[in-house]
Amino acid sequence: MSQAPEQEELVLAAQFPTPRREQWQELVAGVLRKSGRVPADFTGDAAGKIATRTYDDILVQPLYTRQDTAPAAGMPGLPPFVRGNRPEGAVATGWDVRQRHAHPDPSAAKRAVLTDLEHGVTSLWLVVGDAGLPISALADVLDEVYVDLAPVTLDAGADFLAAAEALLEIQADKAIPASEVRGNLGADPLGLRARTGTAQDLEGAVRLAVRVSGEFPRLRALVADALPYHQAGGSDSQELGLSIATGVAYLRALTDAGLSVEQAAEQLEFRYAATADQFITIAKLRAARRLWARVMEVSGAPAVPQHQHAVTSPVMMTRRDPWVNMLRGTLACFAAGVGGADAVTVLPFDHAIGLPDDFARRIARNTHAVLLEESKVAGVIDPAGGSYYVERLTDDLAQAGWAFFQAVEGAGGLPAALDAGLVEERLARTWAERSRNLARREDPLTGVSEFPNITEQLPVREPAPPAPSGGLPQVRLAEAYEELRDLSDAQPERPKVFLATLGPIAAHTARGTFAANFFQAGGIETPHVGATDTAAEVAEAFAASGARIACLCGTDALYAERAEEVAQALRAAGAVKILLAGKGEYEGVDGYVHIGSDVLAVLRDTLKTLGVGA
Repeated sequence: MSQAPEQEELVLAAQFPTPRREQWQELVAGVLRKSGRVPADFTGDAAGKIATRTYDDILVQPLYTRQDTAPAAGMPGLPPFVRGNRPEGAVATGWDVRQRHAHPDPSAAKRAVLTDLEHGVTSLWLVVGDAGLPISALADVLDEVYVDLAPVTLDAGADFLAAAEALLEIQADKAIPASEVRGNLGADPLGLRARTGTAQDLEGAVRLAVRVSGEFPRLRALVADALPYHQAGGSDSQELGLSIATGVAYLRALTDAGLSVEQAAEQLEFRYAATADQFITIAKLRAARRLWARVMEVSGAPAVPQHQHAVTSPVMMTRRDPWVNMLRGTLACFAAGVGGADAVTVLPFDHAIGLPDDFARRIARNTHAVLLEESKVAGVIDPAGGSYYVERLTDDLAQAGWAFFQAVEGAGGLPAALDAGLVEERLARTWAERSRNLARREDPLTGVSEFPNITEQLPVREPAPPAPSGGLPQVRLAEAYEELRDLSDAQPERPKVFLATLGPIAAHTARGTFAANFFQAGGIETPHVGATDTAAEVAEAFAASGARIACLCGTDALYAERAEEVAQALRAAGAVKILLAGKGEYEGVDGYVHIGSDVLAVLRDTLKTLGVGA
């Protein structure tokens, strides 16, 4: 009997040469040389030229390979829980779709809650008290809700004890066994202290958690909320470090009250911001679980994972062109799901304007539906696992977050760090750096600092109740630009900057488009003349436009030939200031706008020159 021939192993891409990193570097260098970003004889580190740094000073490389090592991520459902809290991931159930409700009108809130639950929402996040729904209305709003099937998470600020009693009474009235009561009573005195700047009832929160631990095995009492630090302009590692510091402070207080470390940890839920930077968000959630696993390990309860609630970032939401927020929210929700969050809240696209309407809530919940049901994002356990980039970024963020946590602990713990101003100072430093990048459009905002629509009609919404304040600031990325837009919109006649376009359309389109986006980001209208041959044509069109400021737009060659002549003609036609789109030095030109300019400074100065906001 003859022996079957041995089958050769199939090697994918076996007929192609093995690529080398040096080859890739040379290809990148070629592109950089061709674009003029490096000299023609450049032979150095091409990858370093296109690497970027995050606000945590983490160097993000353009290419990651197996040489970019990171600690082993472990297995799903096992410490350090980097790959998720459950072995099966969210494959069977998806993540918890948690919708936020803060409408102060009980009847409106009840309608919205029932509509959400009928269309895919699986749990509720209710803002109650002064910042939302009256506590006395909780029973009516939840009257038709099966709260054993749709758990409730409360956000009651300083009124958390009264809100918790009201919710527990509702559970009792519905005859729900204590063993089936789920959700979170939402006590977070340290987060509220950060928001308000005043000490809160930590002892009351501890008593509540001790009671819950003894009576309701599936209910949580405390939230370690990182949103106050994110909303103050903090970086991702600062958000991580402060959330872990919050959790450790609560662990200490709960164990001092008699709970075991495991019992104390089971009372906590951690809340994080999910942003449109999808890879940072994915890595942040994975890193957070790793950091908390380390805390549990040294505390003697290594098997208790971190329970996470991810919320699409309120900081990234814009009032202007709010429809773009749908895209931001989709990216953030995707990242939260891929990152392994247990519960995800998508804030409605009109969140920065006021109370959301029915359409905005529908879009928010449908974002989950598309990602879960159509895109099957939860159909893979830890889909980012094994990515050299994500694993390295997870480790880098974990290291940076742990370092900041240690700094807070070195200051005496979170309460002491808040009192000493350490937290506010570090967050302010990060926000100042981010603000500089926003002003220069290095962090572009679509629909606001880039591609603004100054004729848009904003949706009108009821104002939302004011959130607790008085402590850390609450910022949004778009707010500086939106303030200028509001200022321009309030004028009897919209401010104008005339675009003095030089030469044929092909010669001035690029810089004309750049200048139009530049000035419209401040709500400034940009009339232009089109193709021109002479300085007299430009000056005549300028005079007819009614503008008082002009910006020259053309090629460098045309600037060398005609800029000074045109500037002189514009000045004679009444221009009080003449700018130029590009760089150089030309007689008669007062300033220059170009990539890297401080857009906000130029816009403020332009409006001031026009007598707006002076």
